[in-house]
Amino acid sequence: MTRLLLAATLPLGLAIAGCATAAQTKAAPMATAKLAAGDGSARGTATVTQAGDGLHVVVKATGLTPGIHAVHIHTTGQCVGPDFTSAGGHWNPTGRKHGKDNPDGMHMGDMPNMTVAADGTGSIEYHVPSGAISGGATPLLDADGAAIVVHAQPDDNVSDPAGNAGGRVACGVLAAG
Repeated sequence: MTRLLLAATLPLGLAIAGCATAAQTKAAPMATAKLAAGDGSARGTATVTQAGDGLHVVVKATGLTPGIHAVHIHTTGQCVGPDFTSAGGHWNPTGRKHGKDNPDGMHMGDMPNMTVAADGTGSIEYHVPSGAISGGATPLLDADGAAIVVHAQPDDNVSDPAGNAGGRVACGVLAAG
């Protein structure tokens, strides 16, 4: 009878041990931002998640002008409207030129253009190789933070320093957590 009792409780014991292990698993470092227009109205969200291969960025925009817009990670965590110049230039800890098509490029903050539909919504997902939320050689959230910026026009992917992407129409400060 004792053997049956032990056999019957073994799976429960393993299940409890498995739960303890799952509870101890640390969540991936993450940063989020709420995008806003120059007048403060909501324009979407951005999420940056650290993984073993770098940073995974997801931007979901609303209320934008239909068409193609550049989206970049900017070097300073400030979004003072209406022009968002407070966000500084593109995140570029490796000292490169702008654009995926530039032979001397690209900034770590350069991302693909986002197509915005007739209803004003658009989204992109992008992978930044070798980046980190904090720490390491290329921390995104350094002493002055970082921001996600949506531009008025498409990025030409080669012109330095910003790809002729036009004015800044939405911005969100990235915050850890």
